[in-house]
Amino acid sequence: MNKLLFSIIILGTLYTFAIAENSQPTGDLTFNQLLDNITRAAPARVFPPAAEETGNLASAADGRYWVTVRAADKYARTRLLEAGMDIVKIDEGSVSGLAGPYTMDLLSSKGFIAENRLPLATYAASSDRDFPAADAAFHNFRETTHLLKQMAAANPDIASLFSIGTSAEGRKIWRLRINSNARGEAASSKPGALSLGKHPAREHLSNEVPLLFAAWLLDHKNDSEIKLYLATLDIYNIPMLNPDGVEYDVKSGKHRNYRKNMSVNLDKSHGVDLNRNYDSWWCQAGASSYPDSDTYCGPNAFSEPEIQAVKRFVEARKNLKTYISYHSYDSAILYHWGGSEADIPDFKDRQVFEKMGAEMGRFTGCLSHKSSDMYVATGDSCDWAYAAGSIFAFTFELKGVTFIQEPLPSAGPLRTISRRPPTCSA
Repeated sequence: MNKLLFSIIILGTLYTFAIAENSQPTGDLTFNQLLDNITRAAPARVFPPAAEETGNLASAADGRYWVTVRAADKYARTRLLEAGMDIVKIDEGSVSGLAGPYTMDLLSSKGFIAENRLPLATYAASSDRDFPAADAAFHNFRETTHLLKQMAAANPDIASLFSIGTSAEGRKIWRLRINSNARGEAASSKPGALSLGKHPAREHLSNEVPLLFAAWLLDHKNDSEIKLYLATLDIYNIPMLNPDGVEYDVKSGKHRNYRKNMSVNLDKSHGVDLNRNYDSWWCQAGASSYPDSDTYCGPNAFSEPEIQAVKRFVEARKNLKTYISYHSYDSAILYHWGGSEADIPDFKDRQVFEKMGAEMGRFTGCLSHKSSDMYVATGDSCDWAYAAGSIFAFTFELKGVTFIQEPLPSAGPLRTISRRPPTCSA
């Protein structure tokens, strides 16, 4: 258990190490360089854009809104997810997030009160496929691929890289493996630890943390303690599960705040919410069956190529013992169940989740609790991993860099949510 606990804690406390390090740019592919680039990124006005950037914002609207809705408790938040709202921010008595026309109509018919709403601007398509200049330190698909290849090439003694599958648009889903005596897809008897980012495309920090984690381990591979753990663990790192959604989100040079993948649905709309597509209470509470909504669960469980790739990967590796799925923008460490209000039935396992969550919370400053205490959301990757493979799986909701500007009540001026160094601390 000590090995497994360490593998979880070292993943979860990456930014504890990051803050303790005196990060200075070196010009090399190192943890300090990557962290320095991200934490020094200048604040940007991105989503929604300031009015002066778009002229008449309402006339540029594409039908989606940034909306704040009254929601008294987790039950109301669950109903909002079922209506298709992409909840980004939870406050006392309300939530804020993204909603399209279908969801806006449902909110009204179900008695929800929108305290304010702001149309999202339409951005013209382009071939840039990159972040706004102020967020250039973040990595798009091409840059992430390049970094992973560099890491593997620079550390052939312990690192190897391969694709676990392809996305809906044919992009490779890369996996970096760190193991002192097994390469590629070779089996290992060591306990396996998996970190995975970018289920929702818009949650860009969830790609950076796995990249930083890999860089930190490789930088410190000869430190006595790290060398010991690398000799006894089989570590897998999949930073970008949803490359199509990422590319679409930033390809205009602005943040669209797009959540889903890029599958074409039967009604010609695009995208399935990848974290509602696993076979775990599929398409029940906290998921939408309407294809154009942000929380669309897909036509059936495991319908999406990205999620099929995860399924194949996990089922082929019986040594996997721990798994962290990275998300943003809350500040929490979540454990099972997410798709049910019930506790997991195995009392010993439940004690392990509670103890490990509390310990990681102590290290990171995050609150640790059962996922469904926030809202119920079915089709979740961590619920499936535990139910199907007895993998001790946690969701990390990272708090740090955020790309959203909020409208103040009564259509007042916009204020930018502060961008802090990426840590779980509130």
